[in-house]
This record gives sequence, structure tokens and C-alpha cells, in this order.
Amino acid sequence: MASPPRCSPTAPDRECKLPPPSAPASEYCPGKLSWGTMARALGRFKLSIPHTHLLATLDPLALDREPPPHLLPEKHQVPEKLIWGDQEPLSKIPFKILSGHEHTVSTCHFCVDDTKLLSGSYDCTVKLWDPVDGSVVRDFEHRPKAPVVECSITADSSRVIAASYDKTVRAWDLETGKLLWKVRYDTFIVSCKFSPDGKYVVSGFDVDHGICIMDAENITTVSVIKDHHTRSITSCCFDPDSQRVASVSLDRCIKIWDVTSQATLLTITKAHSNAISNCCFTFSGHFLCTSSWDKNLKIWNVHTGEFRNRGACVTLMQGHEGSVSSCHFARDSSFLISGGFDRTVAIWDVAEGYRKLSLKGHNDWVMDVAISNNKKWILSASKDRTMRLWNIEEIDEIPLVIKYKKAVGLKLKQCERCDRPFSIFKSDTSSEMFTQCVFCRIDTRGLPADPSSSSSSSERENSPPPRGSKDD
Repeated sequence: MASPPRCSPTAPDRECKLPPPSAPASEYCPGKLSWGTMARALGRFKLSIPHTHLLATLDPLALDREPPPHLLPEKHQVPEKLIWGDQEPLSKIPFKILSGHEHTVSTCHFCVDDTKLLSGSYDCTVKLWDPVDGSVVRDFEHRPKAPVVECSITADSSRVIAASYDKTVRAWDLETGKLLWKVRYDTFIVSCKFSPDGKYVVSGFDVDHGICIMDAENITTVSVIKDHHTRSITSCCFDPDSQRVASVSLDRCIKIWDVTSQATLLTITKAHSNAISNCCFTFSGHFLCTSSWDKNLKIWNVHTGEFRNRGACVTLMQGHEGSVSSCHFARDSSFLISGGFDRTVAIWDVAEGYRKLSLKGHNDWVMDVAISNNKKWILSASKDRTMRLWNIEEIDEIPLVIKYKKAVGLKLKQCERCDRPFSIFKSDTSSEMFTQCVFCRIDTRGLPADPSSSSSSSERENSPPPRGSKDD
């Protein structure tokens, strides 16, 4: 998701020790030489013009990037990779690049039974795509007058909504492209989502730090919760039952609001060490994943009636080198994907909390990610003005994935409580580790709820975490 423009996220760490090209030669010469010696040495070499231009245009903060092809000497030019992209040699994933936006692609979705794609962009457009040939099927008219920050679509793919920096939320009919309604607010809207049953729309506010829940049919307000957070909302979403709304913010807090009782059910303060950028429920609604500018993702147990006085949490670490912008669970929660400002998409093994694979190829920040219902495709939207459609159907056959599983000693088991398949380490001796998936282990480790408190802190249990995860 697009982060509020007023704050600066954590950028990937890079270090460059080379001096700038414009520095005098004496500043970066390893030893002291007389000018006579230097003149004689330089006289023996002839520096070609292409090399001179290349040296002058290098970015000292991006030495890991390939220089533009037109600046390379003729003998070093390499044909552009049109099939695999910028992947590691053993992790080749087929993908397709979809180009058509003129600015940052901020949001993306699968729709119409995975046969169409939806995107929104800072170029003020919302587009419907055919993934087969990469063409734009529809450019929704009566478009916003400012950048689109988020789109959402009903479960039956009948209606589309989009939030824009022009302080509006618009709705269209997907099949006809007709504008159904437009709602204007007094403050900036930074997030919008349909409820799974299509009855409600939740919007997140920037300046007012709150959320608004609206009836999607009658276009009437159900509830407005101003100052729900202490800083700007970054993302909000409904649970699968359309009864609870989770919201995250720059204030590092997680809140869950009950639509029926009109009350806050759960507050987790200081859930991350930096701003929380996005959140998503599992399809059971028992767990919530949050992504953050602290470079981590966390999975929280938010099961109805079992809110913990101390939030049970699994932390997914070392998957991104910069801020994590987005996250999305597969329908069966077997894996999770995340997009980051390090220009990569990470695929996580949820059962053991490790990064299964990193998809590389985007030339700028990854703003949003999505997974097809059949789990065969991943869609990513980027600041580089493109989307990428990745085919992960054969991910377990990829040499790099197989190599990593063998290196860490993983084997597949079936959870005795929920029958979900999960990976474990062959060296584990705990019976719990051998018989339960990570979600059931979180349930087992959770403490009874404290009736006198409706909130939970960011403290953790003293019990050992699952292998491959880390409690703070």
C-alpha cells in the first residue's frame, strides 16, 4: 500500500566506500606519487569515451545496479532478459510484465475467478487487465482527480471501489464500467476495503486518524470513529465474517473494531518498532498479519473470544532489506507473501516462519501484492509503473527452494488439530513441534483473556517460540 507522503520510510541499507568521480585524484590514490610518475603512467593508457561517460554517470549509492546498456562498451553489452528477469540462477520464476500506467502502481488485485486483474495508480486511473495478453480491458471513466491510493473489489467481482487523494471514494460496476456512486470526505482517505459480504465499505482517514464504515448499498454512514488512532491510519480491512475491522497506523498500534457492538475489541500498543504499513486476516479470521517499516512482519492471534492479555505473536524476520509495504495470505494460509521497498516480493513458509523465496525484478518499491485463489499466481504492483504476474505453480520444484529445504533439514507433516500441512525441522524433538502447525501452536501458547482489560500490550510469553520464528 502507498505510505502517507508526510513520513519517510526506512530505505534499504547500502554502503559505498568509493570516492565520487569528481574528487581530485590525490584524494583516492592509495599511495603518494609524484606528478612526474603520474604523468608517465597515465600516458601509457588511452581511456575510451564510452568509459569516461560511464564513470561520470555512476550513482555511488547504487553500485549493485547494472549501468544503462547504452553506456556499456560494445563488447560488454548483454541482451535484455525477457523470460526470467533479474532472478538468482537457481530461482527462475516465469513472469509477465504489465505496462500501461504512467505513474506508481499503488494497488493490485485478482478478480473474476482469477481471469482478470485490477490496478490503481498515482496517474489517477483504475484499470482492468487481461492477464493472458497483458492488455487493458477497461479504463474506468469519471476517474479521480488525484492519485489513487487503494482499490477494492467485492467477492463476486461485481463492484469496484477506489480511494483517492482528492478525498473521494468512488464505486463502479465492473462489467459495464458505469460509475455507481461517489462519496466525498473532509479529509484525505488513505485506505478503503469492501467487506467480504459486499455490504460495507471501510475507509481509513489520514488527518482525523479514524475510520468510517459505510453501507455500500444505501450509501449511508454506519459509524465514524475519529481519533481511533493517535496518528494517521495506513491500512484497514474487514475480517472474513464482515463483523470486525482491523486498522493499523503510523502510531505502531493495532486496533480491532466490532461493527455490531460499535466498540473497540482489541488494542495492541507498540506492536512494531516503526510505523505499521499494512494488515490482512487469514481466511479463517483467527489470525492477523501486519507489515511494518521496521522490516518485519508479525502474525497475531485475534480469534473471537480469545483476545490475549499478552498478544501471542510470530515474527517473520530477515525477508526484506527495507520497509515492508504490503502482505497477503494464501486462501488456505499455507503461505504468505509480502512486498518491500527493497524492490522484492518475499514468499514465506508460514508453518515455520522462514522466507521460502525472494522474487526480484522490479526496478523500484513494491507497493502492493496479491495471490490468486488457486495459489498459482502472484501479482505485484510497483513504483516502477508496472505490475508483474509471477507463476509460482512449480515453486517447490525450484532448485533454490529444494536446496534450502535440504540445508535446514525440513520435512512435511500434517497438523493433528486442523489437518493443515506444515514443515518441521528433522532435528526437532518436541512432540508439539511434530504434531501442530504454527497457528495451533500459537493457540496453545496463548494465555487466558483478562476480563478486566480490553487491550493487550506488546509483551510476549516466556514460552519458547516455534522454530524459524522469533518473539520480541
